[in-house]
Amino acid sequence: MTTAPIPAEADWDNAPGVLEGARSLELTPQQCNLPYWLEHVAGGMLRRLSDGSVPDPAPTPAVTAPGPLRDALLDEFCFRHIAEEKATRALSFLVFHAPDGDCLEFFSTQLIDEARHARAFRDHLLRVGVPASELAATVEKTAGAASAAVLDPLEEFGLRVLRDSGDFYGGVLVLTVLVEGVLAPAAELSERKWRPLDPAAALVERGANMDEIRHLAVGSAVVRRYLSEHPHERARLQEIIEEGRRLWEELPMVELLFRRESLFQQGLSEHGHLVGDYEIWPGRRLVDTGIEERMEAAERWSRETQEQRLAYMLLGGGQR
Repeated sequence: MTTAPIPAEADWDNAPGVLEGARSLELTPQQCNLPYWLEHVAGGMLRRLSDGSVPDPAPTPAVTAPGPLRDALLDEFCFRHIAEEKATRALSFLVFHAPDGDCLEFFSTQLIDEARHARAFRDHLLRVGVPASELAATVEKTAGAASAAVLDPLEEFGLRVLRDSGDFYGGVLVLTVLVEGVLAPAAELSERKWRPLDPAAALVERGANMDEIRHLAVGSAVVRRYLSEHPHERARLQEIIEEGRRLWEELPMVELLFRRESLFQQGLSEHGHLVGDYEIWPGRRLVDTGIEERMEAAERWSRETQEQRLAYMLLGGGQR
């Protein structure tokens, strides 16, 4: 019996990072259908996690003991848990409005992926010592205000497009560009910065990021094909992007990230011996970075990723 080769994007050893994959990977819903997901994600990528082929280290004392580094981790993972749950619920409308079987199957698998991510972030909170009986209260106390200020307005905007207007392609665009296109580069930064301080947290981020580059690639292909066949829809979809970007500018995301990075910076100063000469990107040691530098990198990566994906979707400059 021949075994199908593992696609690079579903291979723990060879998958590109978010920045590379989100900008250049090309996949379609026809490729990433239900058989693909069952074989390469559930049967391959996730099975390697469950059978121990991918080492899953225990959280380090740096994040299990009280302190600013633990606070930074809790702040991020509580927020991510809420965000992934909201994405899961929103995706039900994409499944409902899917125009064909390939899109229905792909977005059904994405819905499961996002639910898995919500569980993975939640489970890591348990692993770093949050009692199960206090988990919901901890998530609300830690990230409830940030969710209300940032995630609720985004959710409302997305549901207006998806639920109220029944706009499948507008909904794909919102999720691909304004949600994952913004958050995925920040998740790449998180994976890199947690790697020496909490490798278990970095593994959670890595697994989610491998899924997100697939989601970004397929979502972009769906919009690109639609606009290739319906070029008169370009202006309408551009209006959705412009409205969504205006919304992003009004949200206190910078303040949220600054608080989180400030806690991380305090923890980095306290636990710098665990980091050593580890480089967060080529030529730059993590211990030498500051709050603004990391935030500027994430913002730049997000902007560049958005621009390249929009160009691919025939909605920006440099179209190809």
